[in-house]
Amino acid sequence: MANLTLSLDDGLLQKAREAALRENTSVNALVREYLKQYVNARERRLRALDALDKVAERTDSASDERWTREALHERRSGREASG
Repeated sequence: MANLTLSLDDGLLQKAREAALRENTSVNALVREYLKQYVNARERRLRALDALDKVAERTDSASDERWTREALHERRSGREASG
């Protein structure tokens, strides 16, 4: 297993130590678990995007309409006002 050195704000480290103590674990274990969850979630998102790309490649539908952030916001606001 590899070692990693981190630089943390003193206050953050103190809060992490307190959280670890409450959870009967170590700061090291908290960081390791957080990184594992982060990496797994990122991998799931990337796999989902790859699957979406494959579906998009198989479809022959197309739209010339390009949505802007403003247009999408207007659609959502209009729907909330009427709903």
